[in-house]
Amino acid sequence: MNVGRLAGRALLPCVLAVSALLAPAKGRAAPPPAAAAVEIDRLISALADSGCEFQRNGRWYDAGRAQSHLRRKLDWLVERDMVASAEQFIERAATRSSVSGRAYQVRCPDRPAEPSATWLRRALEGIREPTPPSR
Repeated sequence: MNVGRLAGRALLPCVLAVSALLAPAKGRAAPPPAAAAVEIDRLISALADSGCEFQRNGRWYDAGRAQSHLRRKLDWLVERDMVASAEQFIERAATRSSVSGRAYQVRCPDRPAEPSATWLRRALEGIREPTPPSR
């Protein structure tokens, strides 16, 4: 009896179990914390409702197309458990093209174009401002 072969067979189930635990599994990723998910949704909605245009890869799109593009990128990040805050969403999905590396721009009526990260961070500050109590 070959002792090395026997030891290898005994270790195989352990190696497979450890590999399964360490391998990223599609569908097992946790969604971002609830507060972050709300902020991200509000950011994307703010852009969609802004009347601004969104530039990616040198081409301008309306805010509705920007919204669907950013939601697809968000879904990709969530599937890989790569977004836990609105800041991570801005940095990892809404700042530049993952294909070309070119920075995204936002252009609003009567304003010059600016980096999307700048626009989104400013919008996030507005979302986080405490609302005064109503009387």
